[in-house]
Amino acid sequence: MAEHHRAGGHPAVRAVDVSVEYDRSREKDKLVALENFTLEVRAGEFLMVVGASGCGKSTFLNVVAGLLFPAKGQVWVHGEEVRGPGKDRAVVFQDYALMPWRSVEDNVKFGLEMQRRLNGDTKDRIPHYIELVGLSGFEKSYPRELSGGMRQRVGLARALATEPSILLMDEPFAAVDALTREVMQEELARIIGETKQTVIFITHSVDEAITLGDRIAVVTSRPGRIKEILPVPIPRPRNGREIRHLSEYTDLRDRIWELLAGETRLMARAPETTES
Repeated sequence: MAEHHRAGGHPAVRAVDVSVEYDRSREKDKLVALENFTLEVRAGEFLMVVGASGCGKSTFLNVVAGLLFPAKGQVWVHGEEVRGPGKDRAVVFQDYALMPWRSVEDNVKFGLEMQRRLNGDTKDRIPHYIELVGLSGFEKSYPRELSGGMRQRVGLARALATEPSILLMDEPFAAVDALTREVMQEELARIIGETKQTVIFITHSVDEAITLGDRIAVVTSRPGRIKEILPVPIPRPRNGREIRHLSEYTDLRDRIWELLAGETRLMARAPETTES
């Protein structure tokens, strides 16, 4: 299977002065979701993005995915300007986005079908990635027969099967219970340790960000900008429960909470509408 190395010339993702606006017909104004958003993601990096609700984190992810176009600024993936979706990127959504009439196997192959890449060679990937996410034996099961955590594993396997160089994850574990979330974090860390992909992971959880990330980008309240980027000084492999007693963990957690609390207070004082 393809491996995505951590070295390289260009950054995996480079966003410069990105601004995104939404027209609001009822209010007859524009909502500015991102403004002068600038960020570089290194090849092979596991970058976590945290911020208050409504700060534009998911908007940024959609811009990188090519699903949304900025009003200003540019985004490059491996040195090429983003002009739409591409085979080099795959998205894992919070709500699983599975087709209920398709089995696990058929859901996992869907991305390859859409890219018209399902052939004798790529078919071998399907059982490989089903096994990689721990779902061997459930190939013929349907989403209604699976737990929330298992459904999210299907979504992850579907994204991995296309072998993208960049994995875009939009709060993928937010809908599962706390125990399943910890298990999924460990599984994801293991999988990315094997595949070496670049990951941009959106989360509201500071603990999740520290457990998984190489660096953590803290986003301001709307309109979203990068407030600060913090490295995670804890060596891998990490166990979310075992690292919480470390001073490096508590110091970093306190710093992130301090940054987020400041932004939350700003958002609480801000007017409801943001005009361009």
